[in-house]
Amino acid sequence: MLKLAILDDYARVALDSADWSPLAGIAEITVFDRHLTEEEAASALKPFDVLCTVRERMALPRSLFEKLPHLKLVTIVGLSLPNLDMAAATDHGVIVVHSDTRAPALAGIANATPELAWGLMIATVRHLATENRRMGEGGWQSTVGVILAGRTLGLLGLGRIGKRMAEYAHVFGMKTIAWSQNLTEEAASAVGVRYVSKDALFREADILSIHVVLSERTRGLVTARELALMKPGAYLINTSRAPIVDQPALIETLRARRIAGAGIDVYDLEPPPADHPFRTMDNVTVTPHLGYVTRETLRAFYGPVPEAMAAFARGAPVRVANPDALKHEKQRALPPR
Repeated sequence: MLKLAILDDYARVALDSADWSPLAGIAEITVFDRHLTEEEAASALKPFDVLCTVRERMALPRSLFEKLPHLKLVTIVGLSLPNLDMAAATDHGVIVVHSDTRAPALAGIANATPELAWGLMIATVRHLATENRRMGEGGWQSTVGVILAGRTLGLLGLGRIGKRMAEYAHVFGMKTIAWSQNLTEEAASAVGVRYVSKDALFREADILSIHVVLSERTRGLVTARELALMKPGAYLINTSRAPIVDQPALIETLRARRIAGAGIDVYDLEPPPADHPFRTMDNVTVTPHLGYVTRETLRAFYGPVPEAMAAFARGAPVRVANPDALKHEKQRALPPR
């Protein structure tokens, strides 16, 4: 029987998010509800044949593949996983199976991140976390927020999520500006957004929300220089990826109160250390990478996994991201099923 590890199921919802019955008699399932370091993973995951991942919660570098001799299959969300070493998986005979990105369930979850981003924006500018905490402690109001209507939302990126954010901004009566490396004035105008230069984006925005994909071009895109351009009363919202922003520079900017505050959903290391500055700063609202975490999204993520595992057990894996792994001795050595 195959041993399957479901990784990083923080809320323990994986078993309720898919029909796992096709794996009866095929797989023994173990759920890990906390994040494992590489050292912990090397020990805890050593007996497992299959790993079920959720986005980038667990990194799978070559050094970890080298320590998992029984591993034969990894399931991932989407067509690739940035922190999975695909070449190492292939070299070690580990098949990587991706989800079906054309599935209707995946098409229906596009609103998860922009809705979270907008909620985090409101929570940040109205200090909801602070006031909620004070109410729980028996206190009463101690902060003063700002109204979004009439203010300028700056969008760093105007892709699928950025466009949705622009739609929300229109409903809230906000002016919207945008910039990214590939954005054109015509594309911005087509969705009712004013295209500006990068510097103007940071100078003019009352709320700066980040919606670009992490890549070599966007890593470190926001530095101390850009942060210094922002208004003292401006807020920064990041629901994309932490390395897009120079984290030490952002922490220093917030500590010096050179901007009003930030709403942060993503971190260089996830989960961040217990003593991470963002956890205690009174001008930062933090959430634990909730952008895509909804019941609908997780059902879409986990839904294809049982079928993919059953196909693998039959010796006919589907949606293989690294077909060369099928030629490896480890896969040829699998017993007939």
